[in-house]
Amino acid sequence: MFKILANLKESILYVTIVVLLLVLQAWSDLTLPDFTSKIVNTGIQAGGIENAAPEIISKQYMDALLQFTEDDDFILENYMINGSVLTVSQENKIKHYLGKDAKVEEETIYIIRDIDDETEEKLSDSMVTPLATLAATQSQQMGNDIDMSTMESSVKEQIAVSTVKALYKQMGVDTDKIQNNYILKEGGLMLLVALISATSAILIMLFSAKIAAKLGQTLRQKVFGKVLQFSRKELVEFSTASLITRSTNDIQQIQQMMTMLFRVVVYAPIMGIFGFVKVLTHSQNTMIWIVGVAITAIVFIVGILFIVAMPKFKKLQKLIDKLNLVSREILTGLPVIRAFNKEKHEEKRFDLANIDLMKANIFVNRAMSLMMPLLMFTMNSTMILIIWSGGHAVDQGILQVGDMMAFIQYMMHILISFLVISSISIMLPRASISAKRINEILDTEISIKDAKETKKFDPKKKGLVEFKNVSFRYPDADTEILSDIDFTAKPGETTAIIGSTGSGKSTIVNLIPRFYDVTGGELRIDGVNIKDVPQKDLRDIIGFVPQKGVLFSGTIESNIKYSDEKMSDKKMREAAKIAQATEFIKEKDKMYKEEISQGGSNVSGGQRQRLSIARAIAKDPEILVFDDSFSALDFKTDAALRTALKENTENKTVIIVAQRISTILNAEQIIVLEEGKVVGKGTHEELMKNNEIYKQIALSQLSEEELS
Repeated sequence: MFKILANLKESILYVTIVVLLLVLQAWSDLTLPDFTSKIVNTGIQAGGIENAAPEIISKQYMDALLQFTEDDDFILENYMINGSVLTVSQENKIKHYLGKDAKVEEETIYIIRDIDDETEEKLSDSMVTPLATLAATQSQQMGNDIDMSTMESSVKEQIAVSTVKALYKQMGVDTDKIQNNYILKEGGLMLLVALISATSAILIMLFSAKIAAKLGQTLRQKVFGKVLQFSRKELVEFSTASLITRSTNDIQQIQQMMTMLFRVVVYAPIMGIFGFVKVLTHSQNTMIWIVGVAITAIVFIVGILFIVAMPKFKKLQKLIDKLNLVSREILTGLPVIRAFNKEKHEEKRFDLANIDLMKANIFVNRAMSLMMPLLMFTMNSTMILIIWSGGHAVDQGILQVGDMMAFIQYMMHILISFLVISSISIMLPRASISAKRINEILDTEISIKDAKETKKFDPKKKGLVEFKNVSFRYPDADTEILSDIDFTAKPGETTAIIGSTGSGKSTIVNLIPRFYDVTGGELRIDGVNIKDVPQKDLRDIIGFVPQKGVLFSGTIESNIKYSDEKMSDKKMREAAKIAQATEFIKEKDKMYKEEISQGGSNVSGGQRQRLSIARAIAKDPEILVFDDSFSALDFKTDAALRTALKENTENKTVIIVAQRISTILNAEQIIVLEEGKVVGKGTHEELMKNNEIYKQIALSQLSEEELS
């Protein structure tokens, strides 16, 4: 998987932006519970009064408070009498609390000095006990018995703040305005933070989608580029159906996972870890055990499901390969299936592959469908535990309501982080298998590759093809298909290869463009071993026409001009004329602009062969190789094509593999193969005299009069 993620370097800017946005969103989401706690505890319960140090206090109340504290000097040094010279901020405090037109007598009000936050916090701590004690004394006077020695510090602080609120009311301060202003201020900040979180989330999904799409594009390019380098050995090993699945379905799995990956890799751990830290630092230690129980339960559920589903995920991709293979075989061989009335048999074969895939999918989906209900049950059970435990703590004065609400929110963040991580477990196994399958392609060693030090063709031996004691065996085969093949094809001459089925004719011509590498001996072109020249240079000088004519979707023109899109129309028409394709092209409504369907399915076999031949001729190569490319042509067209080919290839090397004797009668050299060995070499006349195998092949097709 890490090899796949290494391809993200092309999107490094977007990745950086996403990581920063995730950190910003995590900060925003973890800040919101603090605002909830403040609004409930301070804004609602405390009436907007933030601490136990009153901004203004009457002399009468100050004198009463100082009786219950030993910090009277520290308290007094942080307050000023109204009659003293006040700062602008202190005058504003009086106007803020008592109104702009307030008239007070001198030396009746203490105003807090302009002190820093640390000093203000110490002052607040110093005044908690005297304020709470004063409130308790007043309550006892009213007949209520309050034991200050058993009272929790948080409860004392609540009582102290309530006392400050009562003090403000006695002084005529508009406490409702203080409360509303505080709630509006904190609520506004809370909305701003929530907006930052929402905006970050939207941008994260946008950029994540771009990163995933770019990664998918990069992987498809690399996989396709690697497949284009594959020899037939690698293509056989992987199979076409598997390569298609890996290039589409497997990459799609990784792309889908990548969309969620950043939220799992960055966001979820941040939320989980820092959410846990927040819980520890907010004095809710009595409920920490709930976090441990919840996380343990989630990890256990996800772990069990992961162990159960992982083997099926591995099997799933192989079953998709199998279904694609069966589908491709059936669709390709449809005419044969119909000819033999085997539709029912093939339907059963398809159903077997389809049912296997369905069963694997159902098993995986059932296993994963259990996960969300179990996780939701765990999360809801956790909420019940928090409310039950937190309710007792609030009742005992250990915990404030706002703190319990913040704890619930932090707990939700922690649990959701684990839920997000668990949700990726649905995609991660399948994506990891897909990543492995893609890496198998990218890591495959190409069996046919260019030498480290390449050579150039010898211009003095242009067009010369030399087989020197060449032997060949297919990969993993026990016996050689070809052995001791020795002949030379010269420029300006036609070399024909003939033999019985399975004698190795097509294998010989597939060695020329290096579709396979010889396993013994040496194959030289233009005086150089083909293993020592770049494959591109080698194939540039060869025009190859395969046994089965292959056309690409487009037009007749685009197919003939396949080697060079800028080819002149004159050259294209000359190639079509030599290939005897002009006649049927003119019958088309759009002539050379006529559409060609995928694979050339809208033209006949003979027309497909002629267009394939025209494509090779239009390339104007040094060497023309025809692998039984005239088999679908009638005798008249075959003869006309060979005549035109002879007239227009005076300086080219022509190598023809043929089954029909009539196709090779006039060849300057005929190679006769039998079981992978050369058993005859010469002209038609020479072979008829001294080669019994060739003579039998010839007489099986034509009479002696026709042959003579």
